[in-house]
Amino acid sequence: MPVPAHQSRSFLFLQGPHGPFFHRLGKMLRAAGAEVWRVGFNQGDSAFWHHRPSYIAYRGSPDGWPARLEQILEEKKTTDIVLYGDTRPIHAAAVAAARARGITVHVFEEGYLRPYWVTYERGGANGHSRLMKTTVAIMQTALKGLDLDLPDAPARWGDMRQHIFYGALYHWFVMFLNIRYRNFRPHRDITVARELRLYLRRIALMPAIAASRIIATYRIKTGGFPYHIALLQLEHDASFRAHGPFASMTEFLEMLIEGFAAGAPQHHHLVLKAHPLEDGRAPIRRTIRRLARQHGLDGRVHYVRGGKLARLLDDARSAVTVNSTAAQQALWRGLPLKAFGTAVYLKPEFVSTQSLEDFFQIPTRPDSKAYRDYRHYLLETSQITGSFYSARGRRQLLRQVVDMMLAPEDPYDALEAGRPAPRQHLRVVK
Repeated sequence: MPVPAHQSRSFLFLQGPHGPFFHRLGKMLRAAGAEVWRVGFNQGDSAFWHHRPSYIAYRGSPDGWPARLEQILEEKKTTDIVLYGDTRPIHAAAVAAARARGITVHVFEEGYLRPYWVTYERGGANGHSRLMKTTVAIMQTALKGLDLDLPDAPARWGDMRQHIFYGALYHWFVMFLNIRYRNFRPHRDITVARELRLYLRRIALMPAIAASRIIATYRIKTGGFPYHIALLQLEHDASFRAHGPFASMTEFLEMLIEGFAAGAPQHHHLVLKAHPLEDGRAPIRRTIRRLARQHGLDGRVHYVRGGKLARLLDDARSAVTVNSTAAQQALWRGLPLKAFGTAVYLKPEFVSTQSLEDFFQIPTRPDSKAYRDYRHYLLETSQITGSFYSARGRRQLLRQVVDMMLAPEDPYDALEAGRPAPRQHLRVVK
């Protein structure tokens, strides 16, 4: 009897999302007959990987990682590498080594169609995704003969508290129990101690942040003025840093508010919506107040700290961002969109090419039919219902993603060949 192809597969896991998702994924791949290994770079990685025989601790320096990786790939006869995000240095080195050896790279990311979806691609994500070179016309051809009742983008991301909790716990392990990994260097620009303090501060301030958000949202919703919304990102986020043209969030805010002052009608307002995980490491509120005074916009610029995006998008006139995935919710509502970075939705059918001043005066609307086809294409390929952080979300995600990883074709090739993966119906993931 021939051996199933996946029983000759050897998966090497690198760093994943905070929490137990990678451990559960590895366990299921092992149950399918594949070999599974995990490289850990700190105590946080170790704490969330419970299968000790398959754990490989890397305690060397960052400079020594590429050589050690080559040894591991050879020793374990690696056929597949699994990672979360492809831009941090240790992952970029792994992607380069995998390409040289013909190894399949499985990349997980937060959902392009957040909330309630996770992104799974092969080779690269965000600015390195195949979607960057896939036109809407190609997508429409691949979708011929398929029909899908497209779900609305839900208003609530159901696992934010779990996300923050696992992030804080991960950094606690790195902060206090990392003695065996003295050479570990985080991919962020700040220390692990500072990262942990920011997580703990965020948890402590959640009631106060919620109160300020409710007040700000109420004023906007009852103000009766037209407004444009800016979808802000984390300054340290990989997409903002690696796939955007700005060195800092301050630089983006300066351009944004100057363009609004020059182009928007004088009765229009600007709403700046913070990322749900914004922790104060960048001086966003102070910068916004300074720029509003500088450009004579007192009373016309509003800052909202996290919360439900849908409530603000429903009445907005347009949306502006660097390359936030939240822009997909704006496009789903047919809102004009201006984006400045590299993003998978950066298609001429959707995103305005106007100058920022002209955009705020009379923004051009996206082609909603083309965007619907684009969204259908993503739901048939890279977007999987579920989440990394909640128990129910992980169960839902694992029901589908393991078979997709073991499949000989990546999701895009499978759709083009007329063999799309089965889709799950959207459920609320909490």
